[in-house]
Amino acid sequence: MTEKNTATKILEAARSQLLAEGYAALSTRKVAEAAGVPLSQIHYHFGSKDELILALLRAENDALLGRQTEMFGRDLPVWRRWEIACDYFDEDLGSGYVRVLQEMTAAGWSSETLGKEIGEIYRQWIALLTDLAREAEEKGLLPPLFSAEEVAALVAATFIGAESLILLDLESERIPLRAGLRRVGDLIRIAEEGPMDEG
Repeated sequence: MTEKNTATKILEAARSQLLAEGYAALSTRKVAEAAGVPLSQIHYHFGSKDELILALLRAENDALLGRQTEMFGRDLPVWRRWEIACDYFDEDLGSGYVRVLQEMTAAGWSSETLGKEIGEIYRQWIALLTDLAREAEEKGLLPPLFSAEEVAALVAATFIGAESLILLDLESERIPLRAGLRRVGDLIRIAEEGPMDEG
């Protein structure tokens, strides 16, 4: 078994354990057992529980950030890119990425090291949103008095808050989180293209 394959097996096992039990209950011993490797291999490849989970989160985040960057860079109307971002949001909830990120966010509240790492992940996403908001600003699509940075911060907070509430199983007809996010896309479309044809 190569080092790369061992590390990959450990990361996959860590992901499964994290989704099944949460960060607080996760142990390197359980991860090693699930991966079918000696505990020493986790310490060799990752050093600690926190570094293992951060490596997992970095790998998943880099892939998703690359996907989002590519999509936002396409020559599409802003409203269409928002719509695709909502599709990705659904995918990321289904894949477990959002759960992993939220677990690590909570852990970061009491760990300065984890908090800095998670903060950097959020900064990357907010920077991406800021670039899109600047484009919208240039097209005259932002509400008066709002800067691109303010809009990006509010959008990020809205998605992160929606993630938290959905993971708490609060989404319902009375709390239509994903439907509300998609309606924002409709508002952007009206701003870009004028009133939508009801027919």
